[in-house]
Amino acid sequence: MSVNVARTDDGWWVENEGRLTPIRTRAGTTAELLADRSEVDEAANAPDPEGPRLKDVELRSPVTVPARVIAQMVNYRSHAHDSGFDPDTVPPAFFRKSSGSVCGPTADIRCPEHVHFLDYEVELGLVIGRRMEVGTSIDEGELAEFVAGLVVTNDVSARDIQLTRTQFYESKSYPTFTPVGPFLTLVDDADLAALEKLRLTLSVNGEVRQDSTAADMIVKPVRALNLLARFQALDVGDLVLTGTPGGTALKSPGAVAEKIGALLPTAVKWRTFFRNQARNPRYLKDGDVVAATITDPARGIDLGQQTNIVRGPARRAAL
Repeated sequence: MSVNVARTDDGWWVENEGRLTPIRTRAGTTAELLADRSEVDEAANAPDPEGPRLKDVELRSPVTVPARVIAQMVNYRSHAHDSGFDPDTVPPAFFRKSSGSVCGPTADIRCPEHVHFLDYEVELGLVIGRRMEVGTSIDEGELAEFVAGLVVTNDVSARDIQLTRTQFYESKSYPTFTPVGPFLTLVDDADLAALEKLRLTLSVNGEVRQDSTAADMIVKPVRALNLLARFQALDVGDLVLTGTPGGTALKSPGAVAEKIGALLPTAVKWRTFFRNQARNPRYLKDGDVVAATITDPARGIDLGQQTNIVRGPARRAAL
């Protein structure tokens, strides 16, 4: 059975029906909390009906930093279609995000002055529960040995940096570009076996932009971790983002436009592309409210809702 764990400045808590029960632990990091699982279970088994209300506290990211933050690129079939890729042939790919980009589930998303095309990507995050050495091989039934919990994440992206400079790291690593939480949902092997039933939803100002289940994933978590283990060790508390569904603001301009663009000088191509993108109202702007959830009502799994307000330049200008 899943357990929702929250973090505040005062410590760690188990959430139950909107109330918080303190976990009697001295853990300062996610890794230390996961090592103190007996105290988590004790709090989960004795919920305090008079504990603090969830709505009355300010939550921090349940994934503490520093930690590795690794993300999968183009890992939902719907997103592959939006991006102009064939989902049956797009190769698995990973990129890193700075752990300095991690923020809490209600923190403002701060858009830098020089970024004009800010995008959203709701993603299911895997929180590592056991060190994974390079060369580790994981079988389907062993996922729960290495994944301790799940979190809602938003892979906020500066598209004008990402595309013009082919710079994933910078474009996705500014402070507040990875909201995490509200909960670290601890799961067991049965929960992970039903992972595909989780529904990811993201809205902007109440308008649903992304809505898909994890069944749309191209590279599933077991294979993803095996691919990562060929070259990357992971520690307890590290975070792996598993890709986003279709529905982001950025979309491929189409095959014909791409062929024409390939004939243009690079600077002209991107200037033309972003001049057209400036007419796209789906990019985030100052004051937008971004809400993201991941749930499976049938199993009673609810990773909670993160709600972040965009703060920063309201303009969008062609480069």
